[in-house]
Amino acid sequence: MNAHAAIEELPGALAVSASPVLAPSLERRRLQCYLAQLCVDNIALLSGFALASFLYTGITSVAADLDLAQLILPVFMTIALYNASYSIDSLANVWRGIGRVLIALALSALFVALIAFVTKSGEQFSRAGFLAGTLLAATLLVWARLSMRQFIHWRCGPYVRNDLVIDDGGPEISLPGAIVVCAQKLGIRADLNDPGVLDRVGSVLRNIDRVVVSCPMERRAAWAMLLKGANVEGEVLDEQVHLLGAQGARVIGNQGVLQVSSGPLGLRARAIKRLFDLVCAGSALVVLAALLALVALAIKLEDGGPVFFIQRRVGRGNRFFQMYKFRSMSEAQADRDGQVSTSRGDARVTRVGAFIRRTSIDELPQLFNVLKDDMSIVGPRPHALGSQAGEKLFWEVDRRYWHRHSLKPGLSGLAQVRGFRGATENERDLLDRLQSDLEYMEGWTILRDIGIIFLTLRVLVHDRAF
Repeated sequence: MNAHAAIEELPGALAVSASPVLAPSLERRRLQCYLAQLCVDNIALLSGFALASFLYTGITSVAADLDLAQLILPVFMTIALYNASYSIDSLANVWRGIGRVLIALALSALFVALIAFVTKSGEQFSRAGFLAGTLLAATLLVWARLSMRQFIHWRCGPYVRNDLVIDDGGPEISLPGAIVVCAQKLGIRADLNDPGVLDRVGSVLRNIDRVVVSCPMERRAAWAMLLKGANVEGEVLDEQVHLLGAQGARVIGNQGVLQVSSGPLGLRARAIKRLFDLVCAGSALVVLAALLALVALAIKLEDGGPVFFIQRRVGRGNRFFQMYKFRSMSEAQADRDGQVSTSRGDARVTRVGAFIRRTSIDELPQLFNVLKDDMSIVGPRPHALGSQAGEKLFWEVDRRYWHRHSLKPGLSGLAQVRGFRGATENERDLLDRLQSDLEYMEGWTILRDIGIIFLTLRVLVHDRAF
């Protein structure tokens, strides 16, 4: 039987009279996958340095460069084991595993380079060969991890963990790849006074890695107590968690509390993001200084009005700030509150304005907002107070709109690179970009910001800029 098929296919009598094994154990198979990945990663690292040495200097220095790789290898393995490069998450998500193993390689290479510098032994190795070996090893690691997907699928199937959903009369839940069972049909219940029933539940949970129980409120405490002794990762469905948007839970004294907001990024993350913003914004202003001057001159010559359009927007913590843009509309018809979305052929837009809006040049003065710490290079785009989707203000469409202001607004964001930009002619236009903003906020990394910047370069010119 397919381990991830719904168990309702079992005959009722069999399900009640026996304790079916719902899925084969994947623990040993996952261990085999970890060992295979470990061996392949080691081969990829050593091969990368050997190949780089051969291409760069020929066969004569391969042995010396392999000595260097052997210095990196134990450091790499130590970091990889600690950063979960060999874990269920890395097996389930190949790109997450690739990211972790590349981080391990980068840190180990930096560590060896630092040791070589401190001990003044760097002269024994070629810097170019070391860099080329690291880059080739990284390339081979990516290729090896991608190639391992077929092996992992062969050993573990389409899912690398056994998830079970027990339906005991609670709300419906959909968990991709999970086995779904009906508690009544299997004859199981959360009866802490009946060892026989507990034995049956234990048999059902055999080989299961994670179980989610959906039951009415009055049975949740019993199920929670039962799962604590079941030697399995157990969860009990509670719709209040979704209603409150809870992110975690803890106990204070004798009371349980749900965490509903996470606060700012950690100090290290904020420092990295701020340094990244300053470097990017400062460099961009220097490189684009001539372009900014030409655009300012063109705007001034067209109608003699002010160069900049300054509008109050909603920023981090739902606080207002003054956002700068190049003025693209005639001064008399400027919409300070943003109540009317710009449409195709809008009479308010000047000739220069049409060009700078279509090419996103009108947004460049926001680099000054980045330097002022009002904005970031990457983040949810700031909106005017009167912005509407269809006939509703943004926050009237979805109350989660206010959640997006827990981070500084950005020049570009995940919504923009996905094409969700321009006029919000209907509610769907807002919901698409809101969902992207919330997704961006779930797990910030500097690598994600860098990726969004590169993707932004592809959409600087777009057909929704009116």
